[in-house]
Amino acid sequence: MPDHFQTIYASKADQYEALVRREDYEGNILKTLQGIRPLAGIDAVEFGAGTGRLTLMLAPLVKSLRVFEGSQHMLDVAIGKLKASGLTNWQAQVADNRDIPAESASADLAIQGWSFGHFCGWYRDSWRIEAGKAIAEMQRLLRPGGTIIMLETMGTGRETPFPPTADLAEFYAWLEGTHGFQNVNIRTDYKFDLLTEAEQLTRFFFGDALADEVVRKNWVILPECTGVWWKTV
Repeated sequence: MPDHFQTIYASKADQYEALVRREDYEGNILKTLQGIRPLAGIDAVEFGAGTGRLTLMLAPLVKSLRVFEGSQHMLDVAIGKLKASGLTNWQAQVADNRDIPAESASADLAIQGWSFGHFCGWYRDSWRIEAGKAIAEMQRLLRPGGTIIMLETMGTGRETPFPPTADLAEFYAWLEGTHGFQNVNIRTDYKFDLLTEAEQLTRFFFGDALADEVVRKNWVILPECTGVWWKTV
């Protein structure tokens, strides 16, 4: 049976997009990416693109962008946004993070956001193997000196970063200890127009407990911490 997130990714892309387009209202993600690997003129590949949260940050700046996502339902939203942008430097295709149909040594940047962390929930007994396959694909696609960047949650409704589950804490430690990733944590707060919108979208994705806290604290700005991991290969 699909879990909560698999159901959203398979059939609720519009609601998901309504939520994530309100994240990072201060623009900290792009500033952080540019500080790790300047984006101008590079060839980039994005894993697990979803509805294009990172895609539309990258596309106006990079030379080329190949976008991959496991759900056609989610990818269709990203494609619509890319077409509306008028940009032509992109390609988009359905693909599993562990088996990307792209040529080896063909990119300068391999990036994923809020995707690989799901291996911990979907493959509780073998997440290291499955996540390792996806990281190996990132490495395969990169030219010498290329950069891997990964973004994952460090807590919604928190003003200080802390992994929201024990599984994710273990995953993050594995990235740093086994794979040698560097890490920085940033704020990527959500900003909603109305409290009713904040409550409804939070309840849709994060559940009742956080939505009730949003109402109790009148959070039109919902605190969010995001971890960014990167390394050069």
